[in-house]
Amino acid sequence: MLKKDVAIKVTDMTKTFKLYSDKPNTMKERIVRIFSKNKNEIHTVLKDINLEIKKGETVALIGVNGSGKSTLLKLMTKIIFPNKGSVETQGKLTSLLELGAGFHPDFTGRENIYFNAAIFGLTKKEIDDRLDTIIEFSELGEFIDSPIRTYSSGMFMRLAFAVAINVDAEILLIDEILAVGDQHFQDKCFAKLEELAKSDMTIVIVSHALEPLKKLCNRGIWINDGEVKMDGKFDKVSAAYIKECA
Repeated sequence: MLKKDVAIKVTDMTKTFKLYSDKPNTMKERIVRIFSKNKNEIHTVLKDINLEIKKGETVALIGVNGSGKSTLLKLMTKIIFPNKGSVETQGKLTSLLELGAGFHPDFTGRENIYFNAAIFGLTKKEIDDRLDTIIEFSELGEFIDSPIRTYSSGMFMRLAFAVAINVDAEILLIDEILAVGDQHFQDKCFAKLEELAKSDMTIVIVSHALEPLKKLCNRGIWINDGEVKMDGKFDKVSAAYIKECA
């Protein structure tokens, strides 16, 4: 049972994946494979992670590519599950992890708003009441009635973000999606996130663009080789990370 002020708790959590070798094509490769001891390699992405994120915190997960940041977000979303330990969340959660996730390519942007928002538990009337706000924020104009398979990555991001901020979520998880699209809309999204950060919403964001996160995040967690290397005030954590990467 989580404490009332805790939004996310990760306890002694380890996540591994099996790495499969290429399928053998020749008889020689097949014979070598039969006698090989290491047919499949186990890759540990995250090891013994312990974290507690309080309600209302805005947290940045930083680290180099392959450090385990995105995997940690997916575990929080429960798209995947740990091999050891636990990941617990408290409150309605929404996420922006992959472009187009949760959208059907053959339906229009407008239709996908209804599908996507319904997944997050909104009734038709609630979606009706927010539809104009979502469309206006997305700035998709007449494209809102076009099949989303015709959308660019930037248009996907506009629609996904506009829906995510209008489903009354208490926890918002974002993975690099805001790096897509034009600067105007990126600035608009970060301005909205700043507004949400001042509310009771809990935000966890993965981004390599550290400068915009300075205004947004009050805490930074540096993931390095699958472990928490540093956890504290964002300015101190980001400064240490930049120094090591220099």
